[in-house]
Amino acid sequence: MQIIEESKQYDAIIVGSGAGGGMSAKVLADAGLNIAIVEAGPYFDPKDPETQTQFKWSYDSPRRGAGTTRHFGDFDMAYGGYDIEGEPYTTTEDTEFRWFRSRMLGGRTNHWGRISLRFGPQDFKARDKDGLGDNWPISYEDVKPYYDKIDKLIGVFGSKERLPNDPDGFFLPPPKPRLHELYYIKGAEKVGIKAIPSRLSILTKRLNEERGVCYFCRQCSRSCSIYADFSAGSCLVFPAQKSKGQVDLYVNAMVRQVSTGKDGKATGVHFINKEDRKEYHLRGKVVVLAASACGSARILLNSKSPQHPNGLGNSSGVVGKYLHDSTGSSSVAIIPELLDRKMTYNEDGIGGLHVYSPWWGDNKKLDFPRGYHIELGGGMSMPSYGFGSNLQRMAKHLGHEAGGYGDQLRKDVKRLYGATLGLAGRGECIAREDNYCELDPDTVDEFGIPVLRFNYTFSEHELNQAKHMHKTFAEVFDALGAEPMWEAPGKEQNYGLDKPGEVIHEVGTTRMGDNPKTSVTNKYQQLHDADNVFVVDAGPFVSQADKNCTWTILALSWRASDYIVEQIKKRNI
Repeated sequence: MQIIEESKQYDAIIVGSGAGGGMSAKVLADAGLNIAIVEAGPYFDPKDPETQTQFKWSYDSPRRGAGTTRHFGDFDMAYGGYDIEGEPYTTTEDTEFRWFRSRMLGGRTNHWGRISLRFGPQDFKARDKDGLGDNWPISYEDVKPYYDKIDKLIGVFGSKERLPNDPDGFFLPPPKPRLHELYYIKGAEKVGIKAIPSRLSILTKRLNEERGVCYFCRQCSRSCSIYADFSAGSCLVFPAQKSKGQVDLYVNAMVRQVSTGKDGKATGVHFINKEDRKEYHLRGKVVVLAASACGSARILLNSKSPQHPNGLGNSSGVVGKYLHDSTGSSSVAIIPELLDRKMTYNEDGIGGLHVYSPWWGDNKKLDFPRGYHIELGGGMSMPSYGFGSNLQRMAKHLGHEAGGYGDQLRKDVKRLYGATLGLAGRGECIAREDNYCELDPDTVDEFGIPVLRFNYTFSEHELNQAKHMHKTFAEVFDALGAEPMWEAPGKEQNYGLDKPGEVIHEVGTTRMGDNPKTSVTNKYQQLHDADNVFVVDAGPFVSQADKNCTWTILALSWRASDYIVEQIKKRNI
């Protein structure tokens, strides 16, 4: 295949435009560098009337909002999903993994709960506590200045709680709890679980002139047309384009590999243009990979050369290993006091939870080593059914067989509307070398690029943690007088654990460390094997913590990008 060479040389080429890539673009552009952003999906602006789904009703969709090309529904803003036509992946025998990809400017930040939690001091040094996994080569104090800057630049609401491993930040005012959340607070406090205001990157107070303030339409998963919630495209890439440096954006560009010279250093990237199906080569002094933990690992493994026969950055054989996702399990209950509500009112709020419970337990007294937090959902929301599940599962609360149409269906929906409370645990999985992704030797995607093959299993640690989640859910439901909609899953159902990858918090495939023989990047996310290549997504994470990973991706990307600017000024790279 003829490769089209672009004549321009960039100071930096960034692959991916999500949290890590968007943050790096903003920092490098503010420093005056000329950069290219290479994104596998199309250009996207949430305020563009052509693509906007915010404020559309169910009847505006031929499937009443049900998804076809989008996994989470017709109105969800994430183009892509776990399964993308023409872009397969495989698994080893008897293992599972579900890989969610969002092909568009801003990546997966167009669809996420925007839960923006800092990792705590113990999370960076967890091995010291329980002897499992590895410590990070950095500490909370190394990352804290960047968490602070992220809070101030992007905005996050919350409350000061002084919890030792759930650090406070610079918070905007949190929204008040909704009715179902007040019920949860009552039940949680009865069983000794702390419930506090959530910490989400949604503006409840004006931050600058470019972004609006949330008007509580509860449609953040549609990506906000006034930029009140955080998405990397609207809040980082667009400002970068207006900054000191020059930013060229290449969309619908599927990166095949990083090119390298005789010295083993990167010279640029090769990508397939999805529109004309031709291969292009961009030249750059620095390459920044931010294609997601698994996406960047795939690019590195495909970047083979005489200098890097096992793939770029893979002299240690660690690329793709130590893959791990958050654990997740959930339950739903009916609150009988909320059936047949005569009064309804606007309970929309933000597109997520106003209240959550950070980890409260002492793992030394439990049969699993790391913690989890509790997320909740419920209440009334439109456009949706407003009761969180299908009628058949709730038939005993109807007094007749579920189903039908017309007046009876309307009565059934009104009876159940706003009466459910859903609880979900999100916990830390222990990083293991035998959970990994690798190249499948027999399968390529529609662009001819070898795909990933996953190997992933749960250990007793994760199973015991999920079992504890359901024990906790049952105690909370009982304390607030709610009736679970189904029996707690048992061991044969893995205690209801979501399949690996389904929580979409995968990390760890290019882990950082001081020893090049056991890690892929150093503490600045710079490849040990090529000092002008950096990885700024969740791949360098040594462990996950019981928190969502996006705020840490952003902070570490800013830290790594500051280091890139410093090294360029010193002519070290």
